[in-house]
Amino acid sequence: PEVVEIEVRDSVCVVSLRRPAKLNAISEQMEHELCGAIATPEVRESSCVVFTGGADVFSAGADLTVTRGYAPEEIIAHYRGTGDFAERVAALPQPTLSAIAGYCIGGGLELALATDFRIAEPSADFRFPEVALGILPSWGGAVRAVRLLGAAKAKELILLRERIDAEQALALGLVTEVVQEGRAPERALELALRLASLPRHAISVTKRVIDVLPESSHAAGLELERIAYGMLA
Repeated sequence: PEVVEIEVRDSVCVVSLRRPAKLNAISEQMEHELCGAIATPEVRESSCVVFTGGADVFSAGADLTVTRGYAPEEIIAHYRGTGDFAERVAALPQPTLSAIAGYCIGGGLELALATDFRIAEPSADFRFPEVALGILPSWGGAVRAVRLLGAAKAKELILLRERIDAEQALALGLVTEVVQEGRAPERALELALRLASLPRHAISVTKRVIDVLPESSHAAGLELERIAYGMLA
């Protein structure tokens, strides 16, 4: 059975993880289907994309059987294939949101961090358990945690924290908003429709500018702003 579902609501596309028996653990099949979903006309032509795992769990992380027994060169090849699904999410030109309930752990948190906004319910449970397993976040989670939180807080999150609840995640800046239990999908859709009402080209260019500004010098950032403004105007 398929483990990723696509639904179009007005100009918004909702991408749902559907592997509840395994707490939406990200298997190789799910990687393939996420990559496939991102390439569909439904996603490509939408004004905004919402990622969700359902009412009880976002994702309990990577299914570690995916790369078990792989040689180093096989793991690198995997990352260059479907293992870069989070990068494909981050590269989408339109705004993206995650609606999060329950576990948002490891690879699930990496997927959420690849979206522009994260809406959490009080039941949300955030953590990076990888180092305790002898590995590290490698779907872009460490990179994005550093850029979002700074190096010190990223080390705290990845190396020290066993669990962060929704309110702690909000205080840390890990999530955008905390809403009442059961309301994350609805709130994410509300925000998605608001974003979808903005001029599409302007929001796409602005998103891209903001994404690259942390890597730019002050002078380069100003130049990029002005060139982008000139193009839009």
